[in-house]
Amino acid sequence: MTLHIPGNGEVQLSESQIKNRIVELGQQIAKEYAGLEPHLICVLNGAWLFHADLVREIDLPLTVDFLAVSSYGSGKTSSGEVRLTKDLSLPLADRHVILVEDIVDTGITMHYLLSYLQGRMPASLRVAALLSKPSRRRIEVPVDYLGFTIPDAYVYGYGLDRAQYDRNLPFISSVEP
Repeated sequence: MTLHIPGNGEVQLSESQIKNRIVELGQQIAKEYAGLEPHLICVLNGAWLFHADLVREIDLPLTVDFLAVSSYGSGKTSSGEVRLTKDLSLPLADRHVILVEDIVDTGITMHYLLSYLQGRMPASLRVAALLSKPSRRRIEVPVDYLGFTIPDAYVYGYGLDRAQYDRNLPFISSVEP
């Protein structure tokens, strides 16, 4: 049996910190979208836990969809080339869309996704991200609903992986470089 413990890096977000922040984000979204039916799009694979917990905290009628992109390949840093690996199932025209992402790092993937989704003519398009690393930005992108700003560290847990493992951890951690 493998024991999963937090790493020794500077990013350490507990299960309760994550849950409390998601409750706040859900309440903020419900207030700002009152009278509307937001459509929340999960960016797979990393955002699935955040997306699931966030939609449960939004006290409004809403719809969901999923898409997947790849920009990392098997490495730990972005290749700079983004490709769509799973497209949406539902149309976006005239819908109020919130794109839900695990982490905004260089901004390259988010820029690609925002451009791609704008072409589908949503009524509005906003971004919810659990984590942001502004020190790594190569392209500035909006993050309308942000969980936590973190330093440049390799993070895992709560949907984020280490070589496809540790997505199921209830906390987010990092390791010293």
